[in-house]
Amino acid sequence: MTKKLNGKVAIVTGASKGIGASIAEQLAEEGASVVVNYATSKEGADRVVQLIERKGGKAVAVQANMSNQKDINRLFAESKKAFGKLDILINNAGIYEFAPLEEVTVEHFHKHFDLNVLGLLLACQIAVNYFGPTGGSIVNISSLASKSWAPNALVYSATKAAVDSITKSLGSELGPKKIRVNAINPGIVQTEGTKSAGIVESDFRKKVEARTPLGRIGVPEDIAKAALFLASDDAEWITGETLLISGGFR
Repeated sequence: MTKKLNGKVAIVTGASKGIGASIAEQLAEEGASVVVNYATSKEGADRVVQLIERKGGKAVAVQANMSNQKDINRLFAESKKAFGKLDILINNAGIYEFAPLEEVTVEHFHKHFDLNVLGLLLACQIAVNYFGPTGGSIVNISSLASKSWAPNALVYSATKAAVDSITKSLGSELGPKKIRVNAINPGIVQTEGTKSAGIVESDFRKKVEARTPLGRIGVPEDIAKAALFLASDDAEWITGETLLISGGFR
């Protein structure tokens, strides 16, 4: 059976764990050579690379802080050095910390916007110069928070609303270059981050599941399958779209 991404090269940012790791593994299973980006968890990124290689895939781990322009430049340069080209960019790296309005600080604001928005935008900007004449696919991992306006999440929610807006604007701007830009808006997903934040075992999870038609929170594979679709030629006539994946929760 022909794999969907044979011969393709993908960068997945923030791929040492959680949704990013699952996306990296899914793309590799479909034939892509994958650059597994990480900021601090080399051990996690190496583990993802080893898992991909054990299944016969190709992957390398590249450290880069996605809120730092020099690091972003180096990530793309090292990716080209490893695999020679670029076809897919998955902007998954991000941060979320919750705080009520009275606790929002300049540092809190910039910590979120520098990574979730500016870093993503710079990665898109650089990727355009690495995609070949046949174009490419950019998939931005946004969040249901961009549309749900949860209390104590105003800065995080604002960054994801910005990601949705960037996705639509770049979908229009980059279409003539055969570059598709789409976003995924996950609901609550069971990851290391949501576990450590206490969300997975919380009453909040139970309340969300009670209002979710499909009766559960997500797992990383739910998001990875959608990322594969948007990255592949199966979505060749889709751009500027945001795909809500939340089990029906609104």
